[in-house]
Amino acid sequence: MPDAQIQGSIAAAARQPVEQVVHQLESGEGGLSQAVAAERLSTFGPNAVRTHKAKALSVLGRQLKSPILILLIITAGLSLFLGDVANSIVIGVILIASIGLGFVNEFRAERAAEALHSRVTHRVVVVRDAVPVEINIVELVPGDVVRVSLGAIVPADIRLVHSDDLQCDESILTGEALPVSKSPEPVAEDSSLGDLTSCLLMGTVVQSGSGTGVVVATAGFAEFGRIALGLGERQPETEFQLGLKKFSVLLLQVAIALTSLIFIANLLLHRPLIESLLFSLAIAVGITPQLLPAIVSTSLATGARQLARHKVLVKRLVCIEDLGDMDVLVTDKTGTLTEGRISYTSAEPISPDLTGDDLARLGLLATEIDFSQGVVSTVGSNLLDAALWDSPAGAAFVASDFERLDLIPFDHQRRMTSALVREKGGAARLITKGSPEDVLRRCVGTPPEAQSLLDAQFDAGSRVIAVATRVASDLSAITPADERDLVLAGFLIFLDRPKADARTSLERLSSLGITVKVATGDNARVAEKVCVDLGLVSGGTLTGTEIDALSDVELGIAARNASIFARVTPEQKARLIRLLRQNGGAVGFLGDGVNDALALHSADIGISVDSATDIAKDAADVVLLDKDLGVLADGVMEGRRIFANTIKYVLMGTSSNFGNMFSAAVASVFLSFLPMLPGQILLNNLLYDAGQLAIPGDRVDPEQLRAPSHWDIGFIRRFMLLFGPISSIFDFATFGLMIFVFDAVPGEFRAGWFIESIATQSLIIFAIRTRRVPFFRSRPSTGLIAASLGVVAIGVYLPLSPLAGVLGFDPLPAPFFLAVLGMIVIYLVVVEFAKQWFFAQAAQQPAALPRPRSHVHHVSRRAARFSAAQAVRSAGQGSKSDGVGRGIRTGSIRRPHQ
Repeated sequence: MPDAQIQGSIAAAARQPVEQVVHQLESGEGGLSQAVAAERLSTFGPNAVRTHKAKALSVLGRQLKSPILILLIITAGLSLFLGDVANSIVIGVILIASIGLGFVNEFRAERAAEALHSRVTHRVVVVRDAVPVEINIVELVPGDVVRVSLGAIVPADIRLVHSDDLQCDESILTGEALPVSKSPEPVAEDSSLGDLTSCLLMGTVVQSGSGTGVVVATAGFAEFGRIALGLGERQPETEFQLGLKKFSVLLLQVAIALTSLIFIANLLLHRPLIESLLFSLAIAVGITPQLLPAIVSTSLATGARQLARHKVLVKRLVCIEDLGDMDVLVTDKTGTLTEGRISYTSAEPISPDLTGDDLARLGLLATEIDFSQGVVSTVGSNLLDAALWDSPAGAAFVASDFERLDLIPFDHQRRMTSALVREKGGAARLITKGSPEDVLRRCVGTPPEAQSLLDAQFDAGSRVIAVATRVASDLSAITPADERDLVLAGFLIFLDRPKADARTSLERLSSLGITVKVATGDNARVAEKVCVDLGLVSGGTLTGTEIDALSDVELGIAARNASIFARVTPEQKARLIRLLRQNGGAVGFLGDGVNDALALHSADIGISVDSATDIAKDAADVVLLDKDLGVLADGVMEGRRIFANTIKYVLMGTSSNFGNMFSAAVASVFLSFLPMLPGQILLNNLLYDAGQLAIPGDRVDPEQLRAPSHWDIGFIRRFMLLFGPISSIFDFATFGLMIFVFDAVPGEFRAGWFIESIATQSLIIFAIRTRRVPFFRSRPSTGLIAASLGVVAIGVYLPLSPLAGVLGFDPLPAPFFLAVLGMIVIYLVVVEFAKQWFFAQAAQQPAALPRPRSHVHHVSRRAARFSAAQAVRSAGQGSKSDGVGRGIRTGSIRRPHQ
């Protein structure tokens, strides 16, 4: 078993020779065996810092965590002990039903979230039994040999064994924006976390190159894992959920203050202690929005299903809110604004010695596709090379006439491919193919008409590839330094037509308040032509060269206004995303290539497509089944619809529901009896809550989707101060009607107000759910209509049912129902006029406030990929076998020193 030397920390591994680290981990070039890996996984648990397991007891605990509810249960039990059996049983049954309602809905939503998380796996290449295999990252164990490449999230703390031009973005841990170069050489003894150049740190991003290393620490024993676990094991709450929690605390404070005063007042009026306490606590339960968590969870789960129908797959429920918040979208051009079906149209020779066929043949020779076997496959090649090989020139190509001696692949710094080729019976020739700007800089003796021809093609929106050559008979291999003194052969012309429906999709995104910016590796004039054809108004263009010349402050200002970023590298895309986020926008990035992974990780919401590379899909939060901006617009609308529907429940709780509970509290002081018994208040609250479970499926007006909606506690407070008193005024009118017109006894009074209360609370949703005139200009969903009317019907029926006596109701005279119907109609009309006045005020207009995501938000987002459907272990927890953590310690792996 491994000895005790290494696992002080990842820093200790960084200082030691790699051979020593590998030996202590009992690993090697061939990695672990499957049997040893399985044993270590069993011993040390998954490589996870989050759990998405739905736990029934946890959900039930959240239903019971309200101190008011607990006190009410205790008081009801005490009442039962003192002999008030009927009232205590009624209260108990209603409480069980209310708790059960919240539990069932929230647990069902958590099960949906668990299923969603379990469908999403993040993979990593490891060497097991000397064979490279792909495994889920949560199955990594110390001693595994891991391979990483461009765009990958480092899956654990790893000691490098081999590296090839490897650089990592470690800003998630160190805050340093510049990438860190990595190599296997040990570091100095006093190196800090940001100087561990011989190690890859969990949660960081591979910005360039590739590497192989051995896992030293996983999960909460890695540096990133320790930070992530410090934020909690559960998936992070959304910004909206945090806002709702603050709102619930506010209402709880109001409820405690109000019920304390009412309790004292009832005692001063010499009413029974237990009855007064039960009444006060029931009022508090009625005010606090108990079903808020269930409403939010149900809304998110419903939203995920709706998004799937719109061909939008979210990896985590919290992504839905991020999608709805998006107000800046940076997207690539190919396949989103254009068809993505690139066709080769012509070859334009510059050299008089060449024909179009000759030029196309040179282009074919400089592709990365291997033609040496005679059979050419374009699978996995770039779109331009594939289009060239699929052309008649590709069909006429005779592979046996040529021998490729060496190749320099394309990269985003050079933006070209070079091949050293010898034609049968001829001398070796260097052929370079790439972006015209970069190839022309390496050419000599280029005629002036070449630039004119190039400009004309760019202005026409064509994609152009330059081809240049030179004799290289003295070379047997080539390097980038050999790409010099070239002679321009000509230009290969390609066409990628704008999508027919892209204009409509851009207009939809614009109507949703989303600014679309294009980041492309193509020429600026080509991108501008496409945008003009699609009606996308440009705020200016920045090229990669111009971006490099700007400081972060200057680029942040320029990027805010510019609409097109042309000839940009993956690193430049990621930098742009980061600076746009710092400007306060909620930034989404849509990309599908390996080189888009950096920007996808940097964005607030990373979006890819089902046809994308595995690395891009792995980096994304949202996957579109169609690479269509219209599908993305559907997803944004769904995210905003969820917010809009959830806020309806909040506004109901601050208007009629709050007003009714306030009225009951005040009336208890002035009446000689309680206006409602505790059980009746709880029954009223249960029916009201049950009816509101239909809100997540309600329709939303288009104007509520035009911009991201942010939590505004000031707006809710103003809403409460207007509509709460209106509700109370009509409650007091009902009290007067019952006492002075119908001379009601307590049982009749309670029955009458119960009916009026449940009707006004339930029906006001039709006014509050829209800023328009309800039904005529904004039709609610069938489910909401049925639920609301059903609750009202039950509320009317109960005082007339056989259960009336048990519930404390007396029969009501027939004229009462006509009178209360008139009052309800007048109430809804008054609410409608008040609503029109309220929303006409300037203070109620939505403010476009920036809401930049905190560092905690991005740590939580990064940590979400390290999630397992089981409990995770913190750094302080031990293994099953020896009580220690994931590092090496006398025969097992334990946690490093911090």
